[in-house]
Amino acid sequence: MTTGYCFEELRIGQSASLSKTITEADIQGYAAISLDRNPLHLDDAAARRSGFGGRVAHGMLSAGLISALLGTRLPGPGTIYLNQSLRFRAPVRIGSTVTAVVEITDLKPAGKRATLRTWCLVKEEVVIDGEACVLVPTRG
Repeated sequence: MTTGYCFEELRIGQSASLSKTITEADIQGYAAISLDRNPLHLDDAAARRSGFGGRVAHGMLSAGLISALLGTRLPGPGTIYLNQSLRFRAPVRIGSTVTAVVEITDLKPAGKRATLRTWCLVKEEVVIDGEACVLVPTRG
């Protein structure tokens, strides 16, 4: 079930989160959909030779949780992504639970735009951080 807010209900400091454990099926599915077949994600031997020492999830797979959060919870359904900055700070391993978090930092009533701090965590470690700007639906 989705929830959400219209622009008039938003307040600076509001936040929301969602979590997902990254599975082998997620890695395979994301590789198939995105066409990103980088051996770091799919080949154990090649990934062990990398600086990561083993396979890691696609960074955009975790970042996609931010998109899911914006479109289903805060602000919610009808939200239109305008831009997103991302800094990938640490790898995500298969089996890790990623928690995406968004927090409203600015509201522009004239354009019905919201700016949100965005980040993803594995346990207490920030693995991605950034900022998003979205167009938010209004009442009626």
